[in-house]
Amino acid sequence: MTYLAANHRYESMKYNRVGRSGLKLPAISLGLWHNFGGIDRLENGRAMVRRAFDLGITHFDLANNYGPPPGSAEETFGQILKQDFAAHRDELIISTKAGYHMWEGPYGDFGSRKYLISSLDQSLKRMNLDYVDIFYHHRPDPETPLEETMGALDHIVRSGKALYVGVSNYSAEQTAQAAAILKKLGTPFLIHQPSYSMFNRWIENGLQNVLEEEGIGSIVFSPLAGGLLTNRYLNGVPADSRAGGPSVFLKADQITDGKLEKIKQLNTLAAERGQSLAQMSLAWVLRGGRVTSALIGASRVEQIDDNVAALSRLDFSNEELSRIESILSAE
Repeated sequence: MTYLAANHRYESMKYNRVGRSGLKLPAISLGLWHNFGGIDRLENGRAMVRRAFDLGITHFDLANNYGPPPGSAEETFGQILKQDFAAHRDELIISTKAGYHMWEGPYGDFGSRKYLISSLDQSLKRMNLDYVDIFYHHRPDPETPLEETMGALDHIVRSGKALYVGVSNYSAEQTAQAAAILKKLGTPFLIHQPSYSMFNRWIENGLQNVLEEEGIGSIVFSPLAGGLLTNRYLNGVPADSRAGGPSVFLKADQITDGKLEKIKQLNTLAAERGQSLAQMSLAWVLRGGRVTSALIGASRVEQIDDNVAALSRLDFSNEELSRIESILSAE
């Protein structure tokens, strides 16, 4: 069936400016880390991307190694773009990354000029694109000089293969150093993609200050702490959950009785606010305007609807914020 985008798609989505750039991103963006690989059903992924766009989500985030197998998420997204979004390319912000292991040998990992440029060329072929809107270095490289990595990002923008560049998983100090190098090269440092949630607040210890000082935006991944900040774990660890399965990103032994108690108390507060726990958790990372966009994942269309509904209640009273701090700081 031919896809016709919803006429009202821009009416309810909130769009935030990325740092001091001219670009805006939706407050909720869709990541294709899971559920869009070669082992997943194309039609399910297609339905999720369609629904996301109908809700005003214009930003879709990928990486070279997303799948499984690695690269297959980009291939899936390329098919969806061709089938449904050829007429909407200029309404989309498409990002990809390189920095983790992608192919064998010394040139398929980390941050060399060779790896980053080769990887982006491969990503563009998989998605059948001439350029991406944002290209990230996915993680710091302890051995490659930062000048080389940032020089590669500068080259990528000047070659027209990406409109903007950013980094992911860089510390505050590394981010400041990268910003200084890119400024000297004359290529703007658009955005940082760090992990951030109520259970993972490391960016508050310096990184957010650097981003504000440098005029760099942020899009945070894992705002729901791998699913912990949802109703999935209110009664323990379900066998079919991420923590209950073979995932290396969330293990059952990480979900202690103390953490479960915090989840239950946070859920009670969310209900008082008229939100699901996931919705309140997304609203919390977006509070105060210090985060540009929250990057969600999904396995079903309904999850996207639920997450976007968080935008109807982004405000917190001082009393609510104090309660959240009290819950999170409890032993």
